[in-house]
Amino acid sequence: MIIYLHGFRSGPQSWKSRSLKARMDALGLGDEFWCEQLPVSAFEAIALADAQIARCSTAPTLVGSSLGGFYATCLAERHGLKAVLVNPAVLAPLSLSAYIGTQTHMYSNEPFEFTAAHIDEIRAIEAPAITRPERYWLMVETGDEVLDYRQAVERYAGARQTVLEGGDHSFTRWDDYLDPILHFAGLLK
Repeated sequence: MIIYLHGFRSGPQSWKSRSLKARMDALGLGDEFWCEQLPVSAFEAIALADAQIARCSTAPTLVGSSLGGFYATCLAERHGLKAVLVNPAVLAPLSLSAYIGTQTHMYSNEPFEFTAAHIDEIRAIEAPAITRPERYWLMVETGDEVLDYRQAVERYAGARQTVLEGGDHSFTRWDDYLDPILHFAGLLK
């Protein structure tokens, strides 16, 4: 099972989520993919993912992009799971503080309020450190215009790391890594 956690303002309609789902469908693994719209509240987002993890008969692999990578780290530490982190928001409370106010969801254009209380929730769930780096695969592009990839490289020292020159925050070479992600998750031999 892959549990995909999207980024801030993003959703299940993101191209990374859709292309991973399409690849899994093509391989007959579509039932092993879960991605839902995460609530703005970090507590609610983690509760939603926790509930999905509890429904899994075998240990799922988390795949998180940006803020979803921050959430995936929290959940991987809480449940002892493997996680693929794509341009993760390492300093989420700090980097997201610039977004306090009215925001819109990228795909639905629905407005939502992002508040200081939401930042406090993110801060409250933060994993202080990763305990077993071998459970993690960090994927970053150095051209990320939103987050400093070097912070992620440092945070996930000892983990498998794919650091690609250029690109941007969307992780432009995502489609090249779909099958390797499925191998990492144990879904492809």
